[in-house]
Amino acid sequence: MTQPSHDIIRGAQVAMSRLADRNTPFIFNEWYVAAFSDEVGRFLLKRTLLGKRVILYRTEAGNPVVMDDRCVHRSYPLSAGQLDGDTVVCGYHGLRYDASGDCIEAPAVAKCPKNIGVRTYPLAERGPVIWIWMGDPALADESKVPALPWMMDSEWAGAKGYYDLKSSYVYLHENLLDTSHLSYMHANTIGSPDYVKAPTKSEMGEGRFALVRTVSPTKLPPVWGKPTGLDGVPTASRIVRNEFLTPALYEVTTRLYDSALAEGERPEFLIKVAHMATPATHNTTHYFIYLGRDFAQTDEAATQFMATNFFKAFDEDVVGLSLLEEVIAEQGDDLYEISIASDALGVAMRRYLKGRADQEAKDKENAPPSTGAGFPQVVMMQQS
Repeated sequence: MTQPSHDIIRGAQVAMSRLADRNTPFIFNEWYVAAFSDEVGRFLLKRTLLGKRVILYRTEAGNPVVMDDRCVHRSYPLSAGQLDGDTVVCGYHGLRYDASGDCIEAPAVAKCPKNIGVRTYPLAERGPVIWIWMGDPALADESKVPALPWMMDSEWAGAKGYYDLKSSYVYLHENLLDTSHLSYMHANTIGSPDYVKAPTKSEMGEGRFALVRTVSPTKLPPVWGKPTGLDGVPTASRIVRNEFLTPALYEVTTRLYDSALAEGERPEFLIKVAHMATPATHNTTHYFIYLGRDFAQTDEAATQFMATNFFKAFDEDVVGLSLLEEVIAEQGDDLYEISIASDALGVAMRRYLKGRADQEAKDKENAPPSTGAGFPQVVMMQQS
């Protein structure tokens, strides 16, 4: 049996060092999904995002708020406190924080010191999703919140889901961009034997990476065929565009039609999936999914059928990525991987993530030292 030589293994490890992996620092200057809109209400929702513990809630006016899950007094988790009106009350000593994060009351003293508070983060609510910016607040530009108009279009029907993924978001993005696995990992759900051999076209530029796969006319797997009415049609065609848009977002667009009918006369069906990945820790990810279609919008049976069957495929990815994460963790410094030609787009994407993370870390290192204004480390509270 041929074993890779030491030189091949070492070369693979050197190549891997240039790619993002489970140990790569987070990219903070980006809009990520904090939660689905209907997850956040008049209670304290605790969540870990990009390694930071935060709480989310809505004010009485319905506006979403997010702040660090730590009282500045003695670091007690605010999630163990309570929401009173629009203020968060620490369950340890009763310090109160308003929606801007400012401490407005410390019951044990006559007056809460000025400029004491917990950090809050910019949020942008768009349709069913709440986006968060956890990087430099000065760079938080709401015009750059990912635009997914179809998720808010009344002409589209949708279903959503969430996974607590036990794997790095880096490997999730690579999995999504590597569509050759559909014929194997998803052989009984969304894949088909001909998918892996179908011709592809790659596109790269400005932090975007896309793979367009055109599948020759064939019979579709039921998950595609039944809701579109193309089930059993031997001339059904698929054009699938898989696109990495940001470190937080990946979108898949599938166009289905009967190629036996003339263009312009045949019905075409669009199915979109937004895969939204927010790192929790370096080896766990909040995986939000929104599945949409532009046909049979009021057909609840179609919605249930598609959601059930598509999420079976997503289940397969979640299990597979968890297994992959376990093996990578066990290998430690001995890990090496050999890439093949079909990995080119995923490798380029991981190199991009590594470059973004390294540049952000360098910028922080070269930034002028913080004065600590607004969040002093030691403040003596005067008793009444």
